[in-house]
Amino acid sequence: MIYLDYSATTPVSYDVLESYLKATKDFIGNPNSLHSLGIKSRTLMNSAIKQISDLFNVLDSEITFTSGATESNNMALVGTCLANMKTGNHIIVSKLEHPSIYKICEYLTTIGFEVSYVENDQDGLIDFEDLRKKIRPETILVSICAVNSEVGIRQPLKMIRQIIRKENPQTLFHSDMTQAIGKISVNLHDVDMASMSAHKIFGPKGIGLFYKNSRVKIIPLIHGSGKSNELKPGTPPLPLIVAFSKALRMALMDLDKREAFVRRLSDKILSEISKLDGIICNQTKYSIPYILNFSLQKVRPETLIHALEEFDIYIGTNTACASGDISTSILALYNDRRRAQSTIRISISYITTSDEVNRFLTYFKTVYTKLNHLMDEK
Repeated sequence: MIYLDYSATTPVSYDVLESYLKATKDFIGNPNSLHSLGIKSRTLMNSAIKQISDLFNVLDSEITFTSGATESNNMALVGTCLANMKTGNHIIVSKLEHPSIYKICEYLTTIGFEVSYVENDQDGLIDFEDLRKKIRPETILVSICAVNSEVGIRQPLKMIRQIIRKENPQTLFHSDMTQAIGKISVNLHDVDMASMSAHKIFGPKGIGLFYKNSRVKIIPLIHGSGKSNELKPGTPPLPLIVAFSKALRMALMDLDKREAFVRRLSDKILSEISKLDGIICNQTKYSIPYILNFSLQKVRPETLIHALEEFDIYIGTNTACASGDISTSILALYNDRRRAQSTIRISISYITTSDEVNRFLTYFKTVYTKLNHLMDEK
């Protein structure tokens, strides 16, 4: 199998799985229980939280575990809006966000909030002047992803935060960092809130993380019993937390070395595929090497994807959560609806091998050329 859809999800690493199994087998107590088994589980959970807080240089209390980045995004946007509705009703997001952000924004407009979409330049970078103009006294939140999930465009979060603070010091800044963690260096102190998910970094599905600076107040979206966290009551999923902690520790190792290796693979794929007739590369100078995006002028993306699948090769379209829909990111970049309707995404990892890339390119050229010729004959 040649798997090149790592931005959609990653396999669980052996070491992470071992951590999950050990926590499941040896720590059966509810971390909220007062007896010795509960205390044993609570101690392990606190250790896992401390490891994560040390990795990001934040407080233990600033970490909330969620079911994934989508829930974290809901906590950030909906929770902030509900907590600040007396202050203002305006939020700003980019045109390069994950679909979950837009769905949340759609909901917020139904309960009285106004959403503005900041422009970007031709390379996908946030238009700083447009951001300045859109920030108003009633702007309570700006949400801009660290790395775009379709084209891999990286945003300068520190600079964006400086602009926000200058225009309105009361406006909060959230970033969906799901596609950034494990690929590039991030600093949680550049934002007030952040979202991430374990299954993007070789961790298990079903657990994410919401970072919230201790000075930020939001309204909890879930209510119930349990003393572990006021934003996420209930029984903490200890094995998932332990596995997430392990995945994060492994994901943040040797980032520069891994990126250099991935860039060599990425450059080769870009070079070879860009030579093929009827394929347009959608990368910009701000795209990270882990995510490659192309538009097909003649062949339908789903046709190519299923044809490659017959050879046990797996790539994606846009994001997994919007598979088959028009690419909002490509539309924002190039204002070309046809180009945005025909995208494929090839996402690689530091565990991708040169041999896998070579074999992929051989099969890709063969399959694509055959499909291209069939379309010409029609």
